[in-house]
Amino acid sequence: MRLLPIGLVAGVGAALIASSGASQAPDNQLNPQSVTLLRKGEAALAAGQFQAADDALETALVVDPRNRAAFNALAKVAQRQKLYGQAIRYTNKALALEPNDVNALSIQGEAMVEMGAVARAQRNLAKVRQLCGSGACPQGTSLAAAIARGPAVAQKVTTPAPKQN
Repeated sequence: MRLLPIGLVAGVGAALIASSGASQAPDNQLNPQSVTLLRKGEAALAAGQFQAADDALETALVVDPRNRAAFNALAKVAQRQKLYGQAIRYTNKALALEPNDVNALSIQGEAMVEMGAVARAQRNLAKVRQLCGSGACPQGTSLAAAIARGPAVAQKVTTPAPKQN
């Protein structure tokens, strides 16, 4: 008689725990609406419509916050707008979902180069090359080219101001 309330509470608790995971989608399946919005955002980015791309991609993340490709696409939008710190933040979110995301590592490395953090970009390149294995992958090639090119700020030639007499 004394164990009946304890048993009842334990049974209800077990039923609630078992039912909470039944309605969740597996991590490898994204919401189809999020994928559609991702494609719309990528098309807007390709057309140079940064605001439309940003809107579609952020909506894709609201629909499904596990959409790593949307974080990577937002990072590309930020890079095109020369917002390198923001690009790094977006790739950090993608890497939090999947630490071995080669696309995110490459995009992040390119943004780091533009900010002057070449040593950190080289660490990203080493990880990309490790993940790609023996074959060269386009992400590694792109990041290696960005490192070799160096930051865009350093490439600007500044001419000295004329002396005033």
